[in-house]
Amino acid sequence: MATPPDTARLFLALWPDDAVRGQLRAWRDAWTWPRGATPVHTDKLHVTLHFLGNQPAVRLPEFLDGLQVPFSPFNLQFGRPELMHGGIAWLAPHSEPQGLLDLHARLSDALLALGLAPEARAYRPHVTMARRANGAGVPAAGPAIDWAVGGYALVESRGGAYTVLRTYS
Repeated sequence: MATPPDTARLFLALWPDDAVRGQLRAWRDAWTWPRGATPVHTDKLHVTLHFLGNQPAVRLPEFLDGLQVPFSPFNLQFGRPELMHGGIAWLAPHSEPQGLLDLHARLSDALLALGLAPEARAYRPHVTMARRANGAGVPAAGPAIDWAVGGYALVESRGGAYTVLRTYS
């Protein structure tokens, strides 16, 4: 989807370091993808916290400061591959630690303070492995991922590329 001029397509995410990204890549590569599936490129693997959509670029400085919330590090353990309706293949965590739920809630409050509405649907943390993946072979097992989350990021999506605008820890 093209980003209109003078806007920025934004999301908040847990952004993995190289070691975690490599483990996520190993999980992605353990799937058997059907013809037409689009596996997520390695440098785009992440956990979305909130999707902000297209926002006026002039508000970026306000967002950069307004999206900093109190944060406590937590561990996130991944290892549950799932193929969702609609052909989305993802890797889910074994559980949702309180630190993750607290961060999500604080960011929801920050979005409201900025005049933005958080998504109404229940939050389901995951890493998308591929789209259009109906019929994919789901791996029985993969590498255990124990991600020590030390922060989150505000990311811009433009022309298919992701750019981390700011990290928060």
